[in-house]
Amino acid sequence: MYQKKTKELEDVLEKIHPDDIDEYIEKNVGEVLDGDRDFMRYMNEKFKEKGIRKQDVLLRADISLGYGYKLLSEEKMTRQRDVILRICYAAEFTLKETQQALRIYQMNTLYAREPRDAMIMTFFNERPGTILDVNEMLLKKRLQPLRSCGIQN
Repeated sequence: MYQKKTKELEDVLEKIHPDDIDEYIEKNVGEVLDGDRDFMRYMNEKFKEKGIRKQDVLLRADISLGYGYKLLSEEKMTRQRDVILRICYAAEFTLKETQQALRIYQMNTLYAREPRDAMIMTFFNERPGTILDVNEMLLKKRLQPLRSCGIQN
């Protein structure tokens, strides 16, 4: 998807005056988000890179195929961060890939100071099992499980 690392872009931005932002965007047209189905492109790229099918991911995430396909194509949007976390976990994303997916979707990333988020972060590192296993572990620690997709926002 991107050729330059985010750090490279940040280094360039340190030297740019706000009046020159248009020139920066023009020079980095393939490197910046344009708001036009960025989440769909990111997810498709990651699925292809990992050699996984959307259908398999949605089944493992316990998200209905119809709703899941609409989310992944950005035909429908959700305000439930847990839905995106379910998809990322089921797709075996790394924590870094998951944080990027959340950023692109314009959702809060997982926050290490928040106990539930911290535990979820460890799941992306350790892969303790299925979404059901993850929810069971969260409940054992008296934390909210990953919300299901029954109520779609």
